[in-house]
Amino acid sequence: MKAPLDAPRSLLGEALAWCSGIAYVLLLYIVVLSTGRELTGMRLLPAALLAVLLLPLALRRPLPALALLSTVSFAATVRAESAMAAGQRVMGIVPLVQTQAWQIASLQAVLTDLTVGWIAATRSRRTAIVAALVALGVQIGGAGYYREGSSSFLTALVFLTLMMVTAWTVGRSVRERHQHTADLRARAAEQAVVAERLRIARELHDMVAHSIGVIAIQAGVGRRVIGTQPSEARNALAAIEDTSRDTLAGLRRMLGALRQTVPGDGAPLDPAPGLAELDVLVERAQDAGVRVDIEWRGERRSLPTDIELSAYRIMQEAITNVVRHSGAPACRVAIDCREGDLSIEITDEGRGLSGLPGAAGYGLTGMRERAALLHGEFTAGPRPEGGFRVAARLPLPVAVT
Repeated sequence: MKAPLDAPRSLLGEALAWCSGIAYVLLLYIVVLSTGRELTGMRLLPAALLAVLLLPLALRRPLPALALLSTVSFAATVRAESAMAAGQRVMGIVPLVQTQAWQIASLQAVLTDLTVGWIAATRSRRTAIVAALVALGVQIGGAGYYREGSSSFLTALVFLTLMMVTAWTVGRSVRERHQHTADLRARAAEQAVVAERLRIARELHDMVAHSIGVIAIQAGVGRRVIGTQPSEARNALAAIEDTSRDTLAGLRRMLGALRQTVPGDGAPLDPAPGLAELDVLVERAQDAGVRVDIEWRGERRSLPTDIELSAYRIMQEAITNVVRHSGAPACRVAIDCREGDLSIEITDEGRGLSGLPGAAGYGLTGMRERAALLHGEFTAGPRPEGGFRVAARLPLPVAVT
């Protein structure tokens, strides 16, 4: 959906593009007919430079631009030939070779072929073929005005056809390569999502296994001391209650969104990291030459394991991107745990990730997936004042708030 200010800007750009195309037609008419000499050599340069005026319309509306260009090319060729022939007859010279018409026609043929190539690169195959055939027909029709004799006309026909086929082929090759690249990126993004979900599933397995282990130990303790030490038994039951509630809350939020994992794939043995391990991230970034300033806002308290894990991974990936891609000497991490949400923001003043779309896309995909699995929000992009910003909001369970 376009922003409210985008529609007027789009209409203004459209109007300027059409005005520029109309100006091209008028000025070309003036250049072709205003001179009393042949448009050869350097005198053909103004007509070539006028093609810049047609560029905005060709980029926005290539099909109308091609129609306008074909029409004005044919008209310019005919008028140039007529003006040249009339001038030569007045001087008593028989116009055996229409030099001016040939020069104008060649220039317009090049511009037409470039436009057809752009259409082939940005439109469907059927549209591109029709546009190429129509443009070639107009060029061949104009060739009859500046080429006399069967051999001369046949040479012009072959030359124009080869130029048109070359332009169309190059345009289609560019389109197919662009489409292939887009397909590869989409497939890589899908694979990144699957890989990230599998990694989250393994981490969730660690959390559940740890929680079940704690519950089993506490249950065993409570069973042994329930007859002799009731207070210890109550403490064990309280620990079992707290651990099971945290685990069930995490399962409800995450398991429904995870895909089926690959059986036999080994899971990491280390415990799931949390916000308490941020000092490790800071030290690693410092060793890599990037200073990390952490600002805590609100009350610093214990949070559910799955939320701390996702927050830790998002900050880890964002800081890693700063170290690897931004070129910034420092970054700032703000953590706010207020009003029922855990908000994190990582900002830097580097060059961002614009030069590495592939590397940036996979990391951002993983961070966005983690936030989505917890029903949170995630944003990332360049800052208006320079640098890059990553922000995530993870809602907290009611029991925590």
